[in-house]
Amino acid sequence: MPSVPSSPDLAHLLSHAERRVVRRLAAVLAEEECTVEEWRVLSIVGDGLGHPMSEIAEFALMPAPSLTKLVDRMVAGTLVHRRPDPHDRRRVLLYLTPRGDDLYRRAADRVRADQARLLTGTVDGQDLARLLARLVTAAGTGAEPDVASGIRQP
Repeated sequence: MPSVPSSPDLAHLLSHAERRVVRRLAAVLAEEECTVEEWRVLSIVGDGLGHPMSEIAEFALMPAPSLTKLVDRMVAGTLVHRRPDPHDRRRVLLYLTPRGDDLYRRAADRVRADQARLLTGTVDGQDLARLLARLVTAAGTGAEPDVASGIRQP
């Protein structure tokens, strides 16, 4: 694996960090037979409130057509189910099934433990999450992410 880039370019450093953290996340999730993309869906709907596809797509960093295909596979795998939005019948909300909730809880435990190991002795994870959220906002996305630990609590 190449060494840490010495470039002072923030985008370059963030790209390297993102790739390495996502590769590590993928390895952790593979132990539960879960992909990073599935994890992102599970982690937003894990709060049990039901979320529209547009919100999930934004959170999961996926284009809507790709998300629809992924959610179709997750529905077929009995991890999630769709329900009409009681306030707007044109929309559907996505929820975890009991099987999806079990997977979410197991994966969340693994992810939290791995993130704690990753951050041990380097930086306060809460401080890092806050700084990154501020950076996202300052960079002009217009939406501050709802992340404190990166994982919604089950």
